[in-house]
Amino acid sequence: MRKKLLFKKGNEAIAEAAILAGCRFYAGYPITPQNEIPEYMARRMPEAGGVFIQAESEIASINMVYGASAAGVRAMTSSSSPGISLMQEAISFLAGAELPAVIVNIQRGGPGLGNITASQGDYFQAVKGGGHGDYRCLVYSPFNLQESWDLTMLAFDKADEYRIPVMLLGDGVIGQMMEPFRPTKYVRPRLPKKDWIVNGCKGRAPRVIRSLCMGPGELEQKNYDLCKKYDAIRKKEVIFDEHNVDDAGLVVVAFGVAARIALSAVKELREQGRKVGLFRPVTLFPFPEKRIAEMARKGKRFMVVEMNAGQMVEDVRLAVSGASGVTFYGRPGGVVFTPEELYKKIKAEYSRKK
Repeated sequence: MRKKLLFKKGNEAIAEAAILAGCRFYAGYPITPQNEIPEYMARRMPEAGGVFIQAESEIASINMVYGASAAGVRAMTSSSSPGISLMQEAISFLAGAELPAVIVNIQRGGPGLGNITASQGDYFQAVKGGGHGDYRCLVYSPFNLQESWDLTMLAFDKADEYRIPVMLLGDGVIGQMMEPFRPTKYVRPRLPKKDWIVNGCKGRAPRVIRSLCMGPGELEQKNYDLCKKYDAIRKKEVIFDEHNVDDAGLVVVAFGVAARIALSAVKELREQGRKVGLFRPVTLFPFPEKRIAEMARKGKRFMVVEMNAGQMVEDVRLAVSGASGVTFYGRPGGVVFTPEELYKKIKAEYSRKK
């Protein structure tokens, strides 16, 4: 029997999915447009036997997540763009200490305080490692509420599997919209034993969790070990979605809600006989560069669409490596384009001579 549909706000779907996935510690600080997450957690976390803390700042909340994760608890925080900026130092600490955590960013317009409307201006920050040092976060980009639910659950599992901070990169549209989705049941996979947590010695040798490496060559080796982890993630964890790319002469590349809007335009163009497709990265790190390179070698052109001034387009150009043409259309500052707007832009690009 199929599960009944749920009808929730995106932020609420993320919060409930986190609880069902075993999140038992949440610390956060209010900022629009993600406020429904801490509000929901404040009510539900005590019911689930967990801990909710409204911290005094974003800096405090991410460091509390560090402590809870070190004790072996599934922990999460959430914020929006400026708040995530404040968390960057501690996210680097989490990566250096190899601690699992889930960080939700419901993006808003920037730079600076910007505005409270939806944006995709945090791509660089999320994908390139917004803090100091050589590190990465595994980054998921949900396309709708079903994926917001499913990817939140997956984020906790992958955080534990790889001992890595995982970011769910949403935006104000995904966080605030309401639509029906099927509440997938959480099934916990077999994961590595947490034989590294600091929970009292109990007759065993002491354990230390740290990111400070002062011995000769110690930090270099640490970085090499982290690179091996990131290489494994690149090989095993790439997720993407395709629509009509096999025969497409022009492939639109977009992520998150921008891809959702672009899909409407692509479908309309398809109905008119134009060979246009959509390629949507679901993981932003690891980026699906091999698949894009493969399409480029077949002579497909690319049009990257983002709600920013041009960020993911750089990774698309690197993947294409000069084998085909890449153009860009974006709107920064929290402007959400319409399907009609994208229809006109994609149609014009499709009609343009190579």
